[in-house]
Amino acid sequence: MTDAVTRAAEVLKDHRESIDRLDAILVYTLGERFKHTQAVGQLKAEHDLPPSDPAREAKQISRLEDMAERANLDPEFAKKFLNFIIDEVIRHHKKHQG
Repeated sequence: MTDAVTRAAEVLKDHRESIDRLDAILVYTLGERFKHTQAVGQLKAEHDLPPSDPAREAKQISRLEDMAERANLDPEFAKKFLNFIIDEVIRHHKKHQG
């Protein structure tokens, strides 16, 4: 192997290790987030509150779009990602209320 190929393999390995670490952070962060949304869902069920809060969701989407732009992430992707999470949380809340 040439020095350039060896160096490229090392850089590739470093990037992949970073990606693996970031994937772990995402998974554990989502796990932590879902613990809190489960607690919110339980609280809403105990007090007969609606499972969704459209005003808060709209505010969160706007906030996430702003953060995405600052992070050089496609705001449309960020919005889809948050909507996916919100839909999952609502589905979970409804499953445990009904």
